[in-house]
Amino acid sequence: MFLHERGRWNTLYFTFYFGSLMVGPIVAGPMTEHLGQRSFWWLNVGLHGIVLIGLIFLFPETKWHRTHPREILRQSISAEAPHTRNEKQALNGTTSHNEKGIPNNDNTNAIAPTLTNATNNPLEPIATADRDPYLHKGKPSKSQFKFFVPNAHPIRTILLDLWIPLKLFAFPIVEFAAFVVSWSASSFLTINLTQSQAFAAPPYNYSAQTIGFFNFAILFGACIGLLSNGWLSDWFAARLTKRNAGVREPEMRLPTLIPFVLVMLLGNFVVAFGMQYKWPWEAVVLIGFTCAGLQVAAIPAIATTYAVDSYKPVAGSIMVTITVNKNVWGYGFSKFITPWVEEAGFVPPIMLNMCLIFLWCSFGIVFYVWGKKMRGWTRNSGVHEM
Repeated sequence: MFLHERGRWNTLYFTFYFGSLMVGPIVAGPMTEHLGQRSFWWLNVGLHGIVLIGLIFLFPETKWHRTHPREILRQSISAEAPHTRNEKQALNGTTSHNEKGIPNNDNTNAIAPTLTNATNNPLEPIATADRDPYLHKGKPSKSQFKFFVPNAHPIRTILLDLWIPLKLFAFPIVEFAAFVVSWSASSFLTINLTQSQAFAAPPYNYSAQTIGFFNFAILFGACIGLLSNGWLSDWFAARLTKRNAGVREPEMRLPTLIPFVLVMLLGNFVVAFGMQYKWPWEAVVLIGFTCAGLQVAAIPAIATTYAVDSYKPVAGSIMVTITVNKNVWGYGFSKFITPWVEEAGFVPPIMLNMCLIFLWCSFGIVFYVWGKKMRGWTRNSGVHEM
């Protein structure tokens, strides 16, 4: 995806990602009421089987290695025989000496401008279609659908795929994105885990079908998040880029977190106090649930896009790192929230979780100011050349 549209595509990804968890209760509610609880789990088994078959036989291999400018330079230098370089230096009289008078045949002075030209990528006012006439016209080849796609270094590739996501936990920007996504998702998870406790009990006494249909509000909120943040973060970053003489910085999209963090705060307050003090269901569902869906489509997309903008060559590994972090926290959260609600009510656990979400999101201020410096800490990492 292109830089100017990365935010909207990531928002679409998270809308579908979490949207499946919103549709689940909508389908499970009436199935549980009319066909029994096990019917929905068997439906899940069938769907997972279809997805697995599709991944194996219908999903093309899209990973390919984009040659880094430094890699091109190293290949060109290694391809030139040492004696050839010495002959050129002898003919041109360019043999240099270091401070100790030892000949230096690395021809550093010639390499430096080449490296500069290779790493610079000036944008020219040429239409994208003119630069790439095959854009949007290609399609996967038959070889991409093979069960195993040939790889020059399969063991090394597998080991890197296992190691890089773990390595990225040490990168501050990726860790920030992982925590923001994890806790934003847990705000939505709160509703999934507590809605039956709240609405199946007096004074509501709603059926499983009715409670399941309440999730339409969350899905509606996610659609609002898709339509709003889908263009907002890209537009805002493009606007700041123009003010910065055309230089794009990944931190430029972080201010767009602000409105969605405010929505997150409102939604958590309404859900926590509404469930605790038995507010009318319209307030809890139409406001609280909708806010939960809106923020979970927008906040993770902004944080993840920021991390991908910073480390684009390992975008896939970034998603793995974030997912691992999210699932670990989600599992732990699901283990303690139900007994905590039974013991202390809805307000303490939901408010604590809300404060943690706000805390991690507030670190966006730190990264907006010092994020570029933090990226400098990892400028020599090998992840930039993968």
